[in-house]
Parts: sequence; C-alpha cells; structure tokens
Amino acid sequence: QVQLVESGGGLVQAGGSLRLSCAASGRTFSSYAMGWFRQAPGKEREFVAAISRNGGRQYYADSVKGRFTISRDNAKNTVYLQMNSLKPEDTAVYYCAAQFPNGHRVTIIHEYAYWGQGTQVTVSS
Repeated sequence: QVQLVESGGGLVQAGGSLRLSCAASGRTFSSYAMGWFRQAPGKEREFVAAISRNGGRQYYADSVKGRFTISRDNAKNTVYLQMNSLKPEDTAVYYCAAQFPNGHRVTIIHEYAYWGQGTQVTVSS
C-alpha cells in the first residue's frame, strides 16, 4: 500500500511558475513509476507527465512539453512537477499517482494503482 500526498498548488498569474510535490509513504517508493495527471472542471482526467522508477526516463503530454519538468528523489520518497510558463488552460486539480508494478503505458489512467487527493492549480490571465 502506498499513500500519496500532493502539495504546492495555488493561484498564480499566467507566465508564472509553481512546483508541485508528492510525498509517498512506505519503503517501496522506488519500485513504482510515478505520474502526474490533471482534471479541469467538466473535463476528463488527463495525463500530464510520468517518470520511470529510477528517474532515467521522463514522459510528457504535448500540451506541457518544454514547460513542465517531472523529477523524483527516491531517498525522500517524493516526486516533483516543476511548472513554468503557466497558462490559464493549465488550471486544474493535479494528482500524482503510482503505477502498477506491471504497468507499461504511463499515459493510461487505469494503469495506476494509487492516487493522491489532488492539489488545485489556478492560473489567472
């Protein structure tokens, strides 16, 4: 069992930056690929970014590529999402998630076993 707690959300003006953190419980954090997803009002939850177990590979949605950076610190059981050049369309609740150990497709919601409660990001124009 893995418990995930996100933090770092808030209100920021367009063009600004935020850094989200996701702290995981348990001693097996490094066994999980981790992902960030987001859900805007009235929309489905969508993939944002993912990172492999050792941090060597990162994956991004086209909409955030070049602006967002995912990273992890396995010693601290934490995954991060650095968000730069924020746009109003980035406004959403952001969730971190831990992928099933046998998962293959990091962009697919159903391949993630554990989810945090989410943190709100609001970007004003």
